[in-house]
Amino acid sequence: MSKAKLVAFLLACVLSASCARKPMSYTSDTVMEQFEPSYLDYNYLTAKGKVTLEEQDGKITKGTLNIRAKKDSIIWFNMSPGLGIEAVRGYISTDQIKIRDRINGQKIDMGYEEFQKKYGVPLSFSLFQNLLFANIPHEFSYRDRLIRIGKTFELRQERENIQYKTLVDAGHGKVSQLESEATKNRSGSVSASYMDFRDLNGQPFPYQAIIKMVLSLPQKPNTNFFMNAEMVKVELTDDPLSFPYNF
Repeated sequence: MSKAKLVAFLLACVLSASCARKPMSYTSDTVMEQFEPSYLDYNYLTAKGKVTLEEQDGKITKGTLNIRAKKDSIIWFNMSPGLGIEAVRGYISTDQIKIRDRINGQKIDMGYEEFQKKYGVPLSFSLFQNLLFANIPHEFSYRDRLIRIGKTFELRQERENIQYKTLVDAGHGKVSQLESEATKNRSGSVSASYMDFRDLNGQPFPYQAIIKMVLSLPQKPNTNFFMNAEMVKVELTDDPLSFPYNF
């Protein structure tokens, strides 16, 4: 993978339609009282699934995706196309992003501020964690726009020149669809659909996500990138996990 594709893969890994109706009439206070977004409660998490990556040139890569996470602290992942070969390994902490493409010799190793200056994408660990578990991207506040359309809440947020349109299921409080787009200087965008929610220790968890990304970098054409991730096993535990990262 090129570095641009590594960035796309990074953002896609931490992601995975309601019927068209006229918005129901609610006052702002009423909607806010009814809006109860669900956040995954856990100490440590392990997950394993199948992933399919499709690049703009038509190249398709299939493999196994492994994820380990410590709440509010670390997200670790790797991807293996088969035969025990590790293609990509990533380690995301509260202050650092580390990714290595072992096959092509590409790597990313930088803090969030440096990442934003280089790629024009404002990120944070909190945002990564929320996108990974189908939480709303940012904490809800009065500056956001919220309406209810049938059994779905439509939440619109803008943070650091990124606009987010999020559809949240009123039944379980998790994100079903997400669209984000830069409002200044960049034309990149991300859309994600979360589906197949199942019970995980009494909490809804998305076992499948389909993600499309358009990545825009300086002096380079837009790059389209697709990922379909389907988890086959997810476990929550209180027992500490190891998070290996060898550069």
